Amino acid sequence: MKAIQKELERVVLVGVITQNQDEEKSKEYLDELEFLALTAGGEVKKRFTQKLAMPNTKTYIGAGKLEEIKNYIIANNIETVIFDDELSPSQGRNIERILDCKILDRTNLILDIFAQRAQTSYAKTQVELAQCQYLLPRLTRLWTHLDKQKGGIGMRGPGETEIETDRRIIRDKITLLRKKLTKIDKQMAVQRKNRGKMVRVALVGYTNVGKSTLMNVISKSDVFAENKLFATLDTTVRKVVIKNIPFLLTDTVGFIRKLPTQLVESFKSTLDEVREADLLVHVVDISHPNFEDHIESVNKILGEINSKDKPTLMVFNKIDAYKNETIDADDLVTEKTTAHYTLEDWKKTWMQKMENENAVFISALKKINLDEFKDKTYDLVKQIHITRFPYHDYLYTEYEEEE
Repeated sequence: MKAIQKELERVVLVGVITQNQDEEKSKEYLDELEFLALTAGGEVKKRFTQKLAMPNTKTYIGAGKLEEIKNYIIANNIETVIFDDELSPSQGRNIERILDCKILDRTNLILDIFAQRAQTSYAKTQVELAQCQYLLPRLTRLWTHLDKQKGGIGMRGPGETEIETDRRIIRDKITLLRKKLTKIDKQMAVQRKNRGKMVRVALVGYTNVGKSTLMNVISKSDVFAENKLFATLDTTVRKVVIKNIPFLLTDTVGFIRKLPTQLVESFKSTLDEVREADLLVHVVDISHPNFEDHIESVNKILGEINSKDKPTLMVFNKIDAYKNETIDADDLVTEKTTAHYTLEDWKKTWMQKMENENAVFISALKKINLDEFKDKTYDLVKQIHITRFPYHDYLYTEYEEEE
């Protein structure tokens, strides 16, 4: 019997081209938004973009473009319109009134994916807190039909509208969720303390770069990995031994551009794993055309949590999928850009950028150059280990790695 395939939701995407976000950057963000929509269970039917000095404060885009989108929605039976930035509560209300269909923004979409992916009680609590924080100022969109209670005998005084009741309920829920997370954070802090003085290594990187796949290969564990954004939300810690040195390897949630501030706050504990790490392994998908932008986005978040200056090994993953544009030997007109770089060109570039040649090019999926990755990781962990245990004998046998 064939499995029933769930029908994908028909969606359109909307973005803007501004002084701060040119046409190329807007296309990049919409490409990512399309991948997010696909991950959430949507099928993108069309993209709409508009050039503006800045987004319209009332409707994000102009009236003419909204009319064009409305006509397309009616003609093509579109269910959802997704905007590439976080909409203000008033923008959301105004757009919904005009288009008369479900309106989502980038933040709402990412929160929805996180809600789908959350498996443990802790991850679910984190996501629920972020959703409540996002929902609170937007409750008016859900209760536009409600009015103040009528006055009269026994009803004089300020009273309380139903929306105010709901706001109070959500504020109370936020308080409870924060208390719950604080309690779990304390438990996790104790767990981290109980791990002793073992060297801690954290895998960081943009979402969908192959961190979980690398974790599986190195730790011989079975961490969920999938070619979708935010395939894993929960922090996974495994004890790993390379040669004769044991250390703790942590897989963390992937970063993304325009990551909602609510999620950064909610996933504080995941970020604590990064803050407390002795060594960062920054995994990069070199097959992605905008991987350098991804590196910049990850470094920005690392800077915000005071972790940018930690010892770092750059791991350029997915070399098996890397493709570059070629230039004919007779072509004297085309200027060589990074799009034409071979892997060797990138190696030379990054070896010059990284101190002590702390960069390695691998394929975790195809298990290419993993020995080089292990050697570099071993050298960096050993340096930290020697500093921490200056009189330790490295030649003990009980931790020798199984072949």
